[in-house]
Amino acid sequence: MSDLVGTCPKDFWFEWIAEGDPAGSPASGVEWGWFTQHSLIRKIHPGDRFYVVAHGRLRGFAPVTRVHLSDRGGCICREGGAVAVTINEAIPGFRGLRERWWPREQEVPFPDWRAVA
Repeated sequence: MSDLVGTCPKDFWFEWIAEGDPAGSPASGVEWGWFTQHSLIRKIHPGDRFYVVAHGRLRGFAPVTRVHLSDRGGCICREGGAVAVTINEAIPGFRGLRERWWPREQEVPFPDWRAVA
């Protein structure tokens, strides 16, 4: 298992939510993808978690359904089933991907995950 973490840029946050199947929404049956050229993409597999950070906080994760690899990186795919969680730690935005560095036991529900303040 290799859960990965990516940052959603601040100026794309609300567009990213609107793309579909955010935490708390019913599954639409559409597949969504996080495209990246980062080498860590080769560590994540279906069943792992892909976490998203935005506005300095962990916002939640989606179960990975598929990973498409190419010579230049690839795409981490998800469908419905996103879960809003956070940890008691500020997380500054970063480029690329990172491996999850906290134990899953530290995660707590984050009902106000859409808020930016």
